[in-house]
Amino acid sequence: MSAMQRPMRHIDRKELYTNLETRIQYLHSFLDFSSRDIEALISGSKYIKALIPALVNIVYHKLLQYDITARAFHTRSTSYEGPVDETITDNSPIILHRKTFLRAYLNKLCSDPSTMEFWYYLDKVGMMHVGRGRKHPLHIEYVHIGACLSFIQDTFTEALLSHPRLRMEKKVALVKALGKVIWIQNDLFAKWCKYITIVSLSIINYVRDGDEFADEAEAPEVEQEGYLFGKRMLDDLEEEADDLGSASACPFSGLAKEVSTVSVTSAEGEESTVIQDDEKVAARPSTQDPA
Repeated sequence: MSAMQRPMRHIDRKELYTNLETRIQYLHSFLDFSSRDIEALISGSKYIKALIPALVNIVYHKLLQYDITARAFHTRSTSYEGPVDETITDNSPIILHRKTFLRAYLNKLCSDPSTMEFWYYLDKVGMMHVGRGRKHPLHIEYVHIGACLSFIQDTFTEALLSHPRLRMEKKVALVKALGKVIWIQNDLFAKWCKYITIVSLSIINYVRDGDEFADEAEAPEVEQEGYLFGKRMLDDLEEEADDLGSASACPFSGLAKEVSTVSVTSAEGEESTVIQDDEKVAARPSTQDPA
């Protein structure tokens, strides 16, 4: 074996579909999501947050350009094809309400991804857009979810690369890190979506990855919107908005800080546990056996 060649890593397929932490670790490894990416996101978060208010308006303006996405704000489903009488605009109460949650979500994307809390949040976002985990289900078909995520990434990329004061190396690091997070979010949306096709008048599952493990996967808990693991988060959003003078605070920031960390691999291939200490990012060697 060449000195530069590393042994092939084993990935347990069942664990990918029944254990979120295993799935996240695999995606981190495959995408080379390392402590450098986490540092780029945390140190560059102020530049991302400065873009969020404008981006939220741009995203909802885009969604209201198409009837199939706009009607979901009435019907909670993009598959509904019946009549919708009321006209929705960028400043309709339902849109202003949804903008609050999108601001919170985008702020969460540039928070600290070194904890499993971060990835549980992204996983729950995926779950709650496919009719699960809500008392009043929301059904958004994956084609619209993927398009919206791509639109968000494209807008962020253009704005960050055009920033007049950021050094190019910092722009590249921030764009790469944010792109990896968005693509992991994309996977967590796809994870919850079921593709259905009709063949010979029979409805069958079409490439439902890991469907044979469905009975062993964690069952989603039905919660009200604005709740995570039974904890009300909307009040936290409103309180922090008052403190910050804006409505861009994350409604899930009130979660307990004592959460597990996620091991990531450094650029040199060493496994580290990344922690955030005030505004600094530090990496400490993992005490786990590399086996």
